Amino acid sequence: MIIGMAKGASREAVDNVVKRAESLGLGVQLNLGTDRTVVAILGSTTGQISTDVFAVLPEVESVTRIMKPYKLAAREFKGRDSLVSVDGVEVGGKRIVVMAGPCAVESEEQLMEAARAVKASGASILRGGAFKPRTSPFSFHGLEEKGLELLVRAREAFGMPVVTEVVDPQAVDMVARSASILQVGSRNMQNFALLTNVGKSKRPVVLKRGFSCTITEWLTAADYLLAEGNEQVILCERGIRTFEDSTRFSLDISAIPVIKKASHLPIIVDPSHAAGHYSLVPAIARAAVAAGADGLLIEVHPNPKEALVDGLQSLTPSDFARLMDQLRAVAESVGRYI
Repeated sequence: MIIGMAKGASREAVDNVVKRAESLGLGVQLNLGTDRTVVAILGSTTGQISTDVFAVLPEVESVTRIMKPYKLAAREFKGRDSLVSVDGVEVGGKRIVVMAGPCAVESEEQLMEAARAVKASGASILRGGAFKPRTSPFSFHGLEEKGLELLVRAREAFGMPVVTEVVDPQAVDMVARSASILQVGSRNMQNFALLTNVGKSKRPVVLKRGFSCTITEWLTAADYLLAEGNEQVILCERGIRTFEDSTRFSLDISAIPVIKKASHLPIIVDPSHAAGHYSLVPAIARAAVAAGADGLLIEVHPNPKEALVDGLQSLTPSDFARLMDQLRAVAESVGRYI
């Protein structure tokens, strides 16, 4: 249930709602707005409890039963759009934030060259994988801790926040010490131990949609992060698995407006993994901006032909520069900017 308190409700009135929920064995989470408080009532037995139990309390304005499995990510819990601030870069506002860089950190020279190129073209955040979960155990799995060290150097050298993936629940604290944003990849979207630890870190997080998961399952996974008090959550649509095989995955462009309607969380798009081929990335990226995405996550490599991971879907620095010019025009047409 979502309890909407009256405008300017007293702290005593809010505490009464919390006490009533706790007496029923339910959990609560507060959304303290500037002039209005919303209380989320959490628990598996909420469906068995009458809304009157809370509606009768002083200064309660509305009680809404949420039939969806997700609660904290729901638009009903927070009416205004959430903004995620990362070292001065705000995701979810009028600015479309571009995160770009190599899929995997391979060497200091490669990372620095990529960082220099994407920053020069207007990217705000540097991406790079230190730990790479791969389908095959014989594939390159990243430089791991050495990769994190290189990301820190790049962050300091170019003044860019960095986003990198964390794959092990026990490694969250270690990765969080180096990364500005933690990324939970598609394969780990429903790794609930990992989500819980990432939530506890309070570090901004990019939560990628599982390639076989519904939007409802995706938002329910986001609740794991939000339930730990981490409000710095960014959703990332990266394509889902369908019967179509002309692209690596099928980008669900409709997920953008659906998320905007169903949730207050910002959403970015990864056109690189959806496309699987560099020639398709620009069109998908332009479409995502036109559809209302708050940002993009794009793979850029100084020399894709020599990339150890995902070279075929990586843009060269010159291709990325051309794309950024195109994106600026699309962003302006929908009342936003890069």
